[in-house]
Amino acid sequence: MALNVAIQMDPIERINIETDSTFALALAAQARGHALFHYLPDALSWRQGRLAARGRPLEVFRRKADHYRFGAFEEFDLAGFDVILMRQDPPFDMAYITATHLLELLPREGPLVVNNPAAVRNAPEKLFVLRFEELMPPTLITRSREEIREFWKEHGDIILKPLFGMGGAGVFHLRPGDENLTALLELYETIQREPVMVQRYLPAIREGDKRIILVEGEPKGAVMRVPAEGEARANLHVGGRPTKTLLTLREREICAAIGPTLRQQGLLFVGIDVIGDYLTEINVTSPTGIQEIARLDGIEIAPMIWDAIEARHAARRLGRGG
Repeated sequence: MALNVAIQMDPIERINIETDSTFALALAAQARGHALFHYLPDALSWRQGRLAARGRPLEVFRRKADHYRFGAFEEFDLAGFDVILMRQDPPFDMAYITATHLLELLPREGPLVVNNPAAVRNAPEKLFVLRFEELMPPTLITRSREEIREFWKEHGDIILKPLFGMGGAGVFHLRPGDENLTALLELYETIQREPVMVQRYLPAIREGDKRIILVEGEPKGAVMRVPAEGEARANLHVGGRPTKTLLTLREREICAAIGPTLRQQGLLFVGIDVIGDYLTEINVTSPTGIQEIARLDGIEIAPMIWDAIEARHAARRLGRGG
């Protein structure tokens, strides 16, 4: 059954078609005969109970510098779509949170929003993971300089992260005796009011940070992101190198522990980050990695995601939730 699919994302003109997961999802949807429509997050508009967006019909092509074609602008009533993909990148700020609230106002019998906007709002990557503390490395979240210094003294090497960043931005590795802690905390305090996340440094990061993709709570593939020489971050945005990998028994245990919660909350497409034996993040906003997995392993996850979306959509039509 062909579906009408609205994609809420950042400008498609700027994406890298070799790495962008939303592009892969759009190609897979188009191959199934689904009709695509594109709009920017700031195009959302609510008036007298109706949520609309000004956007355009979209076609996509795997051609560099010629990867999309738009139709004419028009205003869409979002309640009339079958599926809405919420795929804009963080920062997870008030604009992002507002978009989740607006999408949550759509009628229950209306479109399936992937991922569930209420669950996305309640699952910022570095806070949602705290529900699974037993799977994490030693972690501290605070604004207290004194507590951070005590944690540093206890654990030696530490990693500092802003709670709502992305792509490794603002992440620092501090070794014992480093003289930059106070300056870094002053910087954080200048640009944000939120606490900072502090974690024990995991030497296993030198072998890589593993991104595992889960669909309906089940692991479907993984890619190891190996940091560049002299770099503590493995994010592909900052020069990390994707390499082929397999799931370990420990990683399957981690997926089994978090999978039921993801399914129950409607978090259909999720990317988790694992370093060594530890879960470090759960990414639910706009997970990436499916194109790297397809190239390295030949595992096409985008069609699996559409299988799951279509199954949930069919279940909703039959009144079985989802």
